[in-house]
Amino acid sequence: MTRNILSDDLADSIVTTARTATGDSLRSVTYFTRANFEQLYLREDLEQDADLNDFVGHEWQGYKQTKNAYQDSELGEYRFTVRAFENGYLLRATTERQGVLITTDGLSMGSYEEIAEAIERLLREESGKE
Repeated sequence: MTRNILSDDLADSIVTTARTATGDSLRSVTYFTRANFEQLYLREDLEQDADLNDFVGHEWQGYKQTKNAYQDSELGEYRFTVRAFENGYLLRATTERQGVLITTDGLSMGSYEEIAEAIERLLREESGKE
């Protein structure tokens, strides 16, 4: 698969990290920036024709709004988001310029935390901020 918005190495690292951490619970992996996105992985038993444009736009905007809304909170710095749905969970891990959405079957909160930290580390390394 030809990659347009990220390197093959980064795409492979993101999918490998997600797959290793989640096993068969991994449903999908999508990389995104403010202007574009690319689905990197979709489990075979899921619909292949989902329209991700609005979904990714909402998550990017949600990241910015969440980060701004809680910037002075006693909870500390915003780290990642986990959303629960009827048929699975969504993890949003981001940096200032890029992010990854991972959907899964159920995992422990500790697993989501480990995945988010690993994905954020990959994104920071790629952008030269670590």
